Amino acid sequence: MNISIFGLGYVGAVLIGSFARGGHNIIGVDVDAGKVNMVAAGKSPIIEKDIEELISDGVKNGKISGSTDHYNAVMKTDVSMVCVGTPSKPSGELDLSYVLRVCESIANAIKDKNSYHLIVIRSTVIPCTSEEKIIPLIEQISSKKFGQDFGLVMNPEFLREGSAVGDFFSPPLTIIGARYEKDFDIVASLYSHLPSKIIRTSLRAAEMMKYASNAFHALKITFSNEIGAICKQYGIDAGEVMEIFCMDKKLNISPAYLKPGFAFGGSCLPKDLRALVKAAQVRDLEVPLLKAISISNEMQIKNAFNLICEKNVKKIGVLGFAFKGGTDDLRESPIVALIEMLIGRGYELKLFDRHVSIARLVGANRRYIQERIPHISRLMVDSAQELIKDSELIILGNDDEELQSVMNQLDSSQYVIDLRPAGKDKFSTPANYERING
Repeated sequence: MNISIFGLGYVGAVLIGSFARGGHNIIGVDVDAGKVNMVAAGKSPIIEKDIEELISDGVKNGKISGSTDHYNAVMKTDVSMVCVGTPSKPSGELDLSYVLRVCESIANAIKDKNSYHLIVIRSTVIPCTSEEKIIPLIEQISSKKFGQDFGLVMNPEFLREGSAVGDFFSPPLTIIGARYEKDFDIVASLYSHLPSKIIRTSLRAAEMMKYASNAFHALKITFSNEIGAICKQYGIDAGEVMEIFCMDKKLNISPAYLKPGFAFGGSCLPKDLRALVKAAQVRDLEVPLLKAISISNEMQIKNAFNLICEKNVKKIGVLGFAFKGGTDDLRESPIVALIEMLIGRGYELKLFDRHVSIARLVGANRRYIQERIPHISRLMVDSAQELIKDSELIILGNDDEELQSVMNQLDSSQYVIDLRPAGKDKFSTPANYERING
């Protein structure tokens, strides 16, 4: 394939050498003549293990050339990859000027092309950038139509400095955001020889994946550092603690708990988090990340409350209000906290949870409902059918084995707000179905 790669920085340089090794014809394009000359001479413009050898081999084999001429690079290739930087502005907002400038150059060239040209965005851009900024810009300048005369794909990179070549040839997965099948197929063919799963998704989801990944990586580092700081204050080997922590592949290092939904609750997570933060404070140690978890959790409850208030209804049914499905535990249930907020605002509520029955509650659960939330027990009804009968809005608080059959009884005028984690079944009825997150 004939490919022009715009930007000879870290990402672009790795792609030039790696794609040339795969047999493709590459033109490396940059406004910096010094970088272009280095590539043309078989030298790498970056310091990275194995990359100089790849570029040198590519030049010797006639697979790599360099150019400062954007127009000719596009005219001589079928695919253009945008690999320029997206630095931060002083405000924290992303600076898209380099990306948009390159896309303008590509648009000016494809204006004169008769063949289909595919643009691949490898630069990190915020969600909606492709659809709201790049595609309209190219259409305006080129007078060509997206999907008909040119294509655009979001193909985020996940290369780590120091191991970028290895990451390219052995990635955990390859993400291709595309609207059209033909665009996806072209880019997928570039990676078909690599030992990783190729994921097709939307342009927006592909743009978001880079941010979700990097935010999580930053979160893990900060979490480890705060746990390490607490360990040090208590004379504990932090390395040993985190090594043992990582041995749990079922809950700790796994997809567990990584499904967007409602706030956490129950008898363990809230109290243990508070205790850990307090233990740090006792030793005059600030742990802002751990402290912020509870603040963010409370915001999830407020977000749900605000979403309900927007619906302009008065009668609400809550289907499932234990802190999670399959239990009758109401202690620190975020759904109970939401119910109390709704009561305070004057909503008429009915509650049903087949696992919560006053007659069956014993011990701590019985005392909790009698002493802490007796007003809520008076709102409970005996069946889901009774709950949905007059409710204008149904809140799905947790899982229930008869949830689908209950949903089938709703009419199109009733709202449904689903607080359950993403990945649970979505319902085709009623029309007014909405998830709290995602």
